[in-house]
Amino acid sequence: MKRFRGFRPSRLSLQPGRSLRWLAQLLLKIFGWQVEGTVPTEPKWIAIGAYHTSNWDFAVMLLATFSKQLRIYWIGKHSLFRFPFKTMMRWLGGIPIRRDKTYNAVQQVVDEIERHEKLVLVVAPEGTRKATDHWKTGFYYIALNAKIPIGMSYINYERKVLGFGPMLYPTGDIDADFAVLREFYERMSVGRFPEKQGTVQIKAPKAE
Repeated sequence: MKRFRGFRPSRLSLQPGRSLRWLAQLLLKIFGWQVEGTVPTEPKWIAIGAYHTSNWDFAVMLLATFSKQLRIYWIGKHSLFRFPFKTMMRWLGGIPIRRDKTYNAVQQVVDEIERHEKLVLVVAPEGTRKATDHWKTGFYYIALNAKIPIGMSYINYERKVLGFGPMLYPTGDIDADFAVLREFYERMSVGRFPEKQGTVQIKAPKAE
């Protein structure tokens, strides 16, 4: 597998300052949202964004992270980082990856993480806003290979809360680790459209 060297997001990215923090806190209050839990202090970790059922999830997440002055990054297809959107995408924390079969997408992200002293990567494991019977496992193997924890962040539209939950340190036993994730998210998270929530389990193997 080839490796694709993307841009280094720390050179150009959105760093929430005091003014942005104050504005985010004000908007959260106006719309009746709260942020609960403690922001992890680990320098590098993956933040799960679940359940992801609406485009509004991204707006709420941004306000919540801005209110905590937390700089976040996300993964995007490399073609999104071309002129004239390249600078804006990098400013917003984008990490470009190639998804061609000749490139190892997980290793590309691991390489980016290893180049930085601090990096919080937000991932929506469902990979879609539609109902799905499994979560994608890329985030898990990124954390496992980069030797960083997974933060169980969640959104709850019933309570209008975005929260920072406990950390999961991948053991390599994906079934056991997903059981921990499943118990937590079924208890703590409610999407805007609950009927579209993805089942917290790995994809079942195809029948031969």
